[in-house]
Amino acid sequence: MEALTLNIPPAVGLTDEQFYQLCIANEPWQLELTQTGELIIMPPTGGESGIRNSDIIIELGLWNRKTKLGKVFDSSTEFKLPNGAYRCPDAAWVKLERWEVLTQEQKRRFPPICPDFVVELRSETDNLDKLRSKMREYQENGARLGWLIDPQTPLVEIYRPGQNVEVLHFPFEHPPQLDGESVLPGFVLDMAIILNP
Repeated sequence: MEALTLNIPPAVGLTDEQFYQLCIANEPWQLELTQTGELIIMPPTGGESGIRNSDIIIELGLWNRKTKLGKVFDSSTEFKLPNGAYRCPDAAWVKLERWEVLTQEQKRRFPPICPDFVVELRSETDNLDKLRSKMREYQENGARLGWLIDPQTPLVEIYRPGQNVEVLHFPFEHPPQLDGESVLPGFVLDMAIILNP
């Protein structure tokens, strides 16, 4: 099943509260709302994608538990980006200082913040061009580092502000280790873990 997209006319629109209530009322589904008013209904992931995503969250969470530099979020977390879109990266991290300035209400609902670090993991039903567009949106809204991981090709695209996308093609037998750079100091993700669920 691919993602379904519904167009919401600008005259109708959805307020923040209405979108929140729509998500709550349709809890089994993961919904995103683009800047232009497209409501995207995301399909559930399969077993291998679930394992891969879990491994990314575990590795990021263990690093963050040691460093205590921020907060880690899973794929069910909805962020309201500065451009007005609501997005759910597969994994995300927000620097602690940025998280702590949010109100309790903002933290409890859909945080109005773009994560500092995002990961999108391509599943079998994901359209690669749409994921690339989503990555550019994160980049344009303040993400300082982003990884688009496609286990099928396999490839990794690295997104950094003000730079061209770095593309890493690699054979399954020799996957790279991804470095968190200055955004996630000391964090390293071994792609061998992700490619072999």
